[in-house]
Amino acid sequence: MQTVTLNNGVKMPIIGFGVYQVPDAEECENTVFEALKAGYRLIDTAAGYLNEEAVGRAIKRSGVPREDLFITTKLWIQDAGYESAKLAFAKSLKKLQLDYLDLYLIHMPFGDYYGAWRAMEELYREGRIKAIGVSNFLPDRLMDLIVHNEVVPVVNQIETHPFQQQIVSAAFMKDQGVQHQSWAPFAEGRNNLFDNEVLTSIAEKHNKSVAQVVLRWLVQRDVVVIPKSVRKERLIENFDIFNFELSTEDIASISTLDSGESLFLSLNDPEVAKALGTLRVDL
Repeated sequence: MQTVTLNNGVKMPIIGFGVYQVPDAEECENTVFEALKAGYRLIDTAAGYLNEEAVGRAIKRSGVPREDLFITTKLWIQDAGYESAKLAFAKSLKKLQLDYLDLYLIHMPFGDYYGAWRAMEELYREGRIKAIGVSNFLPDRLMDLIVHNEVVPVVNQIETHPFQQQIVSAAFMKDQGVQHQSWAPFAEGRNNLFDNEVLTSIAEKHNKSVAQVVLRWLVQRDVVVIPKSVRKERLIENFDIFNFELSTEDIASISTLDSGESLFLSLNDPEVAKALGTLRVDL
């Protein structure tokens, strides 16, 4: 398994399996179980996905040794805060049936995430979390968090795909020693990604799928990826990206697809901040 080394020395698989939008408990458990059978060792979930219990059951059922796994979950906005983050962490750990987490992320840069970060720093020092990081942090908020706290986030998980390539953010994170991780590597199929002429042409040249080309492109940028599929053949296909390499020409072609804008939500939009900040999820 190819890995990246985080800024605290922890090794993280460069490809994992995500379970966003797999709320059905049985389907989620079975899909994660199949992913683990296929060789995935990084599993990415979140309290807000409402499927931590199913992930926990799949992990237990798989029989994969705990030390071989890298499990990530995330703190939702309503639990941001010092005391509430500690309670939310304990709740997530119980649902996952684990003694520790490999990575705990602040899901969104809203609410009292400073209080949450202090709680996470303590849990990290106690060894209950191997690494702590963030998700959806723009460069200014990420720098602010770095400057005013002792532990530098190991990861920032952000929207990254051919139509939003995050070139500027990637360079900034590299300078700060923060690992770039992609969510929605396939843009959830938006902009007709799987039939895009540039991507299909590259895929045909390498005798690979468009999904494999996109994942390979990200991995060659040293971006950690967490593709999701509920279809066994697709999750196996997505894992098979280490036997080919994109050329400089291929990468240049993919660079022409970048719009530089989100296809999902603008995190610096006050209305988005208001909507997310007031959203309450039954966790």
